[in-house]
Amino acid sequence: MKKDARIYVAGHRGMVGSAITRRLLEGGYADVVTRTHSELPLDDDGAVKAFFAENRPDYVILAAAKVGGIVANSTQGGDFIRENLRIQTNVIDAAYRYGARRLLFLGSSCIYPKFAEQPIVEESLLTGPLEETNLPYAVAKIAGKVMCDAYAQQYGFEAFTVMPSNVYGVGDNFHPEHSHVVAGMLRRFHEAKLQGAEKVVVWGTGTPLRELIDADDLADACVFLLENYTEGGMINVGSGEEISIRDLALLMKSVVGYTGDVEFDATRPDGTPRKIMDNSKLSALGWRPKFSIEEGLAKMYAWFCEGAALREA
Repeated sequence: MKKDARIYVAGHRGMVGSAITRRLLEGGYADVVTRTHSELPLDDDGAVKAFFAENRPDYVILAAAKVGGIVANSTQGGDFIRENLRIQTNVIDAAYRYGARRLLFLGSSCIYPKFAEQPIVEESLLTGPLEETNLPYAVAKIAGKVMCDAYAQQYGFEAFTVMPSNVYGVGDNFHPEHSHVVAGMLRRFHEAKLQGAEKVVVWGTGTPLRELIDADDLADACVFLLENYTEGGMINVGSGEEISIRDLALLMKSVVGYTGDVEFDATRPDGTPRKIMDNSKLSALGWRPKFSIEEGLAKMYAWFCEGAALREA
């Protein structure tokens, strides 16, 4: 990409979108276009077409999505599939029709089969049943990936999909019901520390394994791929570093400085038992993550505390 290329980041206020926007600006890309939801509702096809007709971005990064943790996915499945299908369809189609050179679509590792062989290769997609707790969201994301492939095949549009592992970091959502595992856990440990609680209860047995990637690392990988990756299709982006939910909880306890006990509630769902991706395609291109899990969590918690201090001021 040339430094004067016009780049539209859809979802720039979210954790991943904001990290990508920061990375682009830090990398010298001067013409980064963003819009809030009130300025551009991406589920409105007419508004999206009008935006693309006026702004004509050269590159599009589709990081906008309705996302959430196990509770949100289990109770708001209709919202997840409807809103994500609308957003994806409108943006991918408009990007093609109004002359974008390339589009990067953010997928999710949750769209791989629940019991996929580990580490998960890109070719595992659609080879087995999905995790039931996030099925509507996963189906929507699969549709977005397939749409990118279909537009590439039929129209020659350079749209490809990035498949990140579990993302956490600065800008995450800490809602008590709608957050993902890392942010939700961080908030519970932080509040337990402030309240002097004797214990923190973590959902599940603690045995599931997860590959985590810091949002700033994911953003760096996305820009790297826009600059260097030309194959299309789908590519995994992960840290290659795996951790159990139990070890994550103990590490979070240390990062936060909580001194009470940690208890695991085995009556709550575990989700997928193990999920680590094969990142060999990305590694072969020369990209490596910068942050370990410990470094990423410390950075995330410092940002969280800064925000809490500002809210209380």
